[in-house]
Amino acid sequence: MDPLIFVVLLAACFAAGTTGAMFPTGPWYERLEKPSWVPPNWLFPVAWTTIYFLIAFAGARAAPMEGSHYAMAFWALQIALNTLWTPIFFGLRRLKGSLPVMALLWMSVAGCTYTHFQLDFWAGLAFVPYLTWVTVASALNLSVARLNPDEKPVQPSQL
Repeated sequence: MDPLIFVVLLAACFAAGTTGAMFPTGPWYERLEKPSWVPPNWLFPVAWTTIYFLIAFAGARAAPMEGSHYAMAFWALQIALNTLWTPIFFGLRRLKGSLPVMALLWMSVAGCTYTHFQLDFWAGLAFVPYLTWVTVASALNLSVARLNPDEKPVQPSQL
């Protein structure tokens, strides 16, 4: 594993994670109806920090390997979609509009998991918690959208 690649990928992860600070949950999210199984708020930063370290590790293991082009393409796609989802859901408050992004994110993480496993067992295994978390997040996104059908999105000019 190349430490420089790890640092670059970790920086990309934490750059994506800054959208959480830019678009915090706040009172708006607290008042939404949520399913009984929603994870506690403290778990989100713990889970994302762990996931970001794991996927940076996975990418750094896979990147220098011959034939890693698909794995790294999926890696780039998932981090872009990861970055995009938060401003759509929390910033614009588009509960239903964030679902296609979440679906694409899930598929890209599944693609990462598969292609990283093709290259290296540990790199693939490092994506399993992310795939699990995105599966839960997808179900949560869908549940929140269904439980709050009358929630009005924010217009970009209101941000």
